[in-house]
Amino acid sequence: MERARAILCGIAITSALAVLIVLGSRNLAHFDAALVGYTFATLFATFGIAYRYAMWLQRPPTWRYWVRGWQLFLQPRHLGLNLIQLTRRVGVMFALNAFIWRRSKLRGAAHWLLMWGCVLAAAITFPLVFGWVHFATVPGDLQSYRAFVFGFPTLAFPIHSWIGFIVFHGLVWASFLVIAGVMLAMKRRMTDHGAAALQQFGEDYLPLIALFAISVTGLMLTASYTWMRGYGYDFIAILHAVTVILTLLWLPFGKFFHIFQRPAQLGVSFYKEIGARSERAICRRCDEDFASRMHVEDLIEVEQRLGYRYELTDETVEHYQWICPRCRRTLLAIAQANLWTGVRGGEQLTFDVATTSPQLTMLSQKRSTLSHGD
Repeated sequence: MERARAILCGIAITSALAVLIVLGSRNLAHFDAALVGYTFATLFATFGIAYRYAMWLQRPPTWRYWVRGWQLFLQPRHLGLNLIQLTRRVGVMFALNAFIWRRSKLRGAAHWLLMWGCVLAAAITFPLVFGWVHFATVPGDLQSYRAFVFGFPTLAFPIHSWIGFIVFHGLVWASFLVIAGVMLAMKRRMTDHGAAALQQFGEDYLPLIALFAISVTGLMLTASYTWMRGYGYDFIAILHAVTVILTLLWLPFGKFFHIFQRPAQLGVSFYKEIGARSERAICRRCDEDFASRMHVEDLIEVEQRLGYRYELTDETVEHYQWICPRCRRTLLAIAQANLWTGVRGGEQLTFDVATTSPQLTMLSQKRSTLSHGD
């Protein structure tokens, strides 16, 4: 059932994108047939991303955070503050990558350059490939271009103006950003011994190699038609297409998938902030505030959906999640003390919320049985 829902979600989103390509290019009138390979690779990547995202969302913890995050964000009494916080987080956490800069300057610079290089490249490439944006000479003025967005005329500018230079070399600027980011990331991976010990080729090196290959082959195309009179252009164009298409096909399955997961963490931050201002959960053993009541209740629901049952028969504690982490550690120590002070296999230990927990009692009995060979 989960796979069926994910497949339907992937088909729906991929179909929607295909329809938008047809409509945005005015029934493919502005669609470049030479870019059909990029288009089908993008459609495949879209299906894979939608499928995997749907599977990820159907996990009980993820779905609980997703639903509760939207509920809390759209609450009228919190909406104004949430919009302010959303703007701040998008600007600080995503645009500036503050969460990465806190770890190290080298890591922050690498991540920032890679992110904005890829964002700039995607913002230019996909609309051009889909035919959503195209350029045409201005009637009566062959030295000027006009940009069309979804078939509607927009800005006109001279070809040799500074605007034209920036616009037509947008992918060059993006390539420079990506290459610089790749070099910094590679430097960290090769010099930071702590990071090197955890490296995996498919998760850490392959994404950087793919981005570097796309950027370098793209710059080679620019060099070919700008300074080399088109020498080797056809071969370079095929090589560039291969690197881009393979990266798009791999996009749903590799590390790049976190690009689509990361924004969902905004809901977790809203969840924590609103939980901190809402009713609190009080430990049934020590009467201390240890979490939000909403979080404990959601955790109990998620555990039940996952098949974990921690309900208790004690009159004062109906579920083990109502015990704070500090008391759980205390209960573990008490259970271990019971084990060392004479508890034997086959003996029945009584449960008291002030001393131990049924799960720890069962664990103690099993360990006692194994240690005494009963």
